[in-house]
Amino acid sequence: MSTSAPMKMVKPCWRPSVGEDQQCGDKRGKASGLMWYKSLENHASGEFSMAVIQANNLLEDQSQVESGPLSLSASGPRGTFVGVYDGHGGPEASRFVNENLFNNLKKFAFEHQGISENVIKKAFAATEDDFLSLVKKQWQSKPEIASVGSCCLIGLICSGLLYVANAGDSRAVLGRVNNGIRRVTAVQLSEEHNACFESVREELRSLHPDDPQIVVLKHKVWRVKGLIQISRSIGDAYLKKAEFNREPLLSKFRLKESFSSPILSSEPSVSVHKLQPEDQFVIFASDGLWDHLSNQEAVEIVQNNPRNGIAKRLVRAALQEAAKKKEMRYSDLKKIERGVRRHFHDDITVIVVFLNQVTSNRGRSILSIRGSRGVPVSANF
Repeated sequence: MSTSAPMKMVKPCWRPSVGEDQQCGDKRGKASGLMWYKSLENHASGEFSMAVIQANNLLEDQSQVESGPLSLSASGPRGTFVGVYDGHGGPEASRFVNENLFNNLKKFAFEHQGISENVIKKAFAATEDDFLSLVKKQWQSKPEIASVGSCCLIGLICSGLLYVANAGDSRAVLGRVNNGIRRVTAVQLSEEHNACFESVREELRSLHPDDPQIVVLKHKVWRVKGLIQISRSIGDAYLKKAEFNREPLLSKFRLKESFSSPILSSEPSVSVHKLQPEDQFVIFASDGLWDHLSNQEAVEIVQNNPRNGIAKRLVRAALQEAAKKKEMRYSDLKKIERGVRRHFHDDITVIVVFLNQVTSNRGRSILSIRGSRGVPVSANF
């Protein structure tokens, strides 16, 4: 069968392969080996830079930037939406979130006539419910989907406010500059849900007082039920519904005992920040970046370098640290193929959003860029 014209129009721009450089038009970004990046682009409140590096055999990180209407109503709120979805166990959950969370947010923003903490939490809950419905539908033919999940970090810039919502251990960090001394300070905006933090372990113990094994130190790493490090996610159905804690799911995921209430939660922690003139930019990134760079190191890299290509520069800095930890050269790390690369670092997604004064022309623009299935798909109108 010959390729149809519509299929030609959406031909993948990025087919990851080591040693092969592929460049696409500026609207779609560029790809080089296992990295895809967009050096600089406008959004409703300034500019942004975006980069993704693949380490897993299948890219488990997904991401998007949406700029324009934040509601189904043309007269509704406008602004910029940023999403970073760090999948685990496979790419299915992060792909699903990438395709559905923003649409759910727009639906609830329309129903409630604006953006709010409640609207954001409803969008997360609806996306979770939809994914668990998919798991149930595919349970007999694809039971492994019950063990797939995704951390979810989103940012919304609207009407001078920055909303940050997080379920998992991705991170949003604000770069704030004191104009008197021009020194940049890192301010973490997101709350993380990883069992490595005592506060998270205490929260889990308080929610499950009758389960002494709710968090277990295994191979020097704290894990929920000895299986997973995060306490909040979308997906991971096997730890949320007892009906998936049985065959045909693989035994390594099944708990010996049943449970009546969900072990993990999909509810995000949400913060609302009124933007100030000294707030210069926000770094949204998956855990893969923060494994190798501190908050302060990251904001200083952004502050001390040109905006153009800054997300790619952050990824490169993280990879250089990863190589150093393994006592190898960065040039040798770049030659390692996906899959094997996971032994050195995780998938890394970075979106740097610069906070400029909104212009009337820029504020009416519409932009949609998604890093999905290893193939970033974008539309710019």
